[in-house]
Amino acid sequence: MSFPSNRPATWFVTGTSRGLGIELVTQLLQRGDHVAATTRSTERLLSALDGRVDTSRLLPLTVDLRDEAAVEQAVHQTVERFGGLDVVVNNAGYGFLAAVEETSAAEVRDMLDVQVVGVWNVLRATLPLLREQKSGHIVNVSSVLGLTAVPGWGLYCAGKFALEGLSEALATEVAEFGVEVTIVEPGYFRTSFLTRDSLALPTRATDAYPGIREMTENHLKLQGAQLGDPVKGAAAIIDEVVRGEGPLRLLLGSDAHAYATAKVDALRANLDATAETAPTTDHATV
Repeated sequence: MSFPSNRPATWFVTGTSRGLGIELVTQLLQRGDHVAATTRSTERLLSALDGRVDTSRLLPLTVDLRDEAAVEQAVHQTVERFGGLDVVVNNAGYGFLAAVEETSAAEVRDMLDVQVVGVWNVLRATLPLLREQKSGHIVNVSSVLGLTAVPGWGLYCAGKFALEGLSEALATEVAEFGVEVTIVEPGYFRTSFLTRDSLALPTRATDAYPGIREMTENHLKLQGAQLGDPVKGAAAIIDEVVRGEGPLRLLLGSDAHAYATAKVDALRANLDATAETAPTTDHATV
């Protein structure tokens, strides 16, 4: 993608009322770009932006990402308002901390509807535009927990692992049309992600997993002390898009890099351990 240098770029960003989302919107508006910002509460979005930045280039949109028709309408409104579309950022999501056994069917559906189905709805609505114009950039905000899994985060990891697989396939599919894909993998950022009104917990916990209950309390206490700076994180995402032609994955935070490195090392050890046994299931060669 050749990022537009002779006009403001148009960004379509989901999950914008807090966290990395609100910081992205703020910095994009400060750049003078156009921003269509979807959220479950435009009131909260506008309140968060009040006094921080000029919102004349902002299109706030209340959208349920699970509703395909609503997503299509939001994209139509974006193109109608700004005359085109350059960058799509799938950022909406939330945390969920519980043992796999404790996670209800409804909680599984809710998480995957946001982190997978919602992203798919946005992609179906925007990719025809980017493909036709032969330019554009898709940014899918995953997590380092899309690369590695830890106890208590099974449902969250399931959604992010799915997003990673979707994004890898997508990147290859759309490359011939001049559309780039970036997977963003943050570590712990000092946002509201770990607050009690943001982090989802199971409706029915058991006493079989005291370690996960302790982990939950420790994560709630971590709020406000996370390593990552959302201002710097949002700036890194914007720089990656503006510069273009970067790596598929953008790791944010030294903690994310350490987790990812440990996963690669463990995977390499697993591959080495199965190097001799893996071929034993092949058909015999003549």
